[in-house]
Amino acid sequence: MFETLEAAPPDPILGLTQTFLADPRPEKVNLGVGVFKDAQGKTPVLDSVRTAQRRVIDAEQSKSYLPIDGPAELGVLTRALLFGQDSDLVRDGRAFTACTPGGTGALRVAADLIHEAYPGASVWLSDPTWANHGGIFQAAGLPQRQYAYLDHKTNGLAFDRMPASLLQAKPGDVVVLHGCCHNPTGVDPTPDQWAQIAAMLAERRVLVVVDLAYQGFGDGLEADVVGLRMLCEALPELLVCSSYSKNFGVYRDRVGALTAVAPTAEAAQAAASRLKRCIRRNYSNPAAVGPLTVEAVLGDPELRAQWEHELGAMRKRIAELRQAFQDGLDAAGVRLNEQGNGFITQQRGMFTLTGLPKTAVERLREEHAVYVVGSGRINVAGLCEQSIPRVCGAMASVLAG
Repeated sequence: MFETLEAAPPDPILGLTQTFLADPRPEKVNLGVGVFKDAQGKTPVLDSVRTAQRRVIDAEQSKSYLPIDGPAELGVLTRALLFGQDSDLVRDGRAFTACTPGGTGALRVAADLIHEAYPGASVWLSDPTWANHGGIFQAAGLPQRQYAYLDHKTNGLAFDRMPASLLQAKPGDVVVLHGCCHNPTGVDPTPDQWAQIAAMLAERRVLVVVDLAYQGFGDGLEADVVGLRMLCEALPELLVCSSYSKNFGVYRDRVGALTAVAPTAEAAQAAASRLKRCIRRNYSNPAAVGPLTVEAVLGDPELRAQWEHELGAMRKRIAELRQAFQDGLDAAGVRLNEQGNGFITQQRGMFTLTGLPKTAVERLREEHAVYVVGSGRINVAGLCEQSIPRVCGAMASVLAG
């Protein structure tokens, strides 16, 4: 059978990393994959995470399986992080959380649940969206449509067109929203716009899936879930796919969560039973060390405070890199849109969508060893003080013709 198979194209992000690793040029820069890097160009292990992981390993007495939904206390802590310690929906038992292999695992389990419960639903994705969203929902057998999101002239939110396109969603359809730090654009709705979106989607009677991969990387742990909490106030039910990869720096440990919010506690338990069945058919149950490490940090006041300080430092560094990148482009004479480059510092999170054409992206890679995703998305958090001048100069070169 395998002799008849055609080779699949490489993943647009992880495949780019493989090409980068094979590049012998010492000056190469990888701005494709979404990982945070420090001033030395390394992806660090947070001190809070290192301490917690040692505790977990030292206390380990068994290698037996975790429950299908993972550590129960991590679910409690995740719901508090998402909805607030005193949230009515948490107190009333209207939410259930399952630990998953990263945010990607949460999305796939959500997609499987949707396909099982609502096989006729269409999934609405933002234009543009994370490159893997389409593949995940397609693999689950769900058709997709797009709603307007980015204004390519201003590199801001196309809120003049977004509501009209969302109104095309039919009752029972699924709308995927990025909770904060939109990937790939870095463009988020304002609180007022979130309120309008929530009211509109409640009226359309759609199921909302919130992809929350970057809580704490935008404006702070609480500020980054303002939109999510507005959605919870307006909608009787939704799904939240959250990730600890970025805000804990545990990328390879694959720690995420899928939280179902339901109208009643009884409905939440019914959703929980379906989610567990989807998980059992997929990966059966989650790994232990990563989830237990995150649980240990969130559940210990001292480690929690240390983690929040480290998270704040990462967020501050990303903001500083955005400013340095904007200044570097200005100095190199590069204007990424008619208004200039100011949008870079107005955006939030790790990414910015530069608008670079594919020919320029290819030339950056081939001529300058600067690796950027084909869409022109740049991982600002992958820059460092030493690389910014060269990256900006390379962009000036390829855009000059």
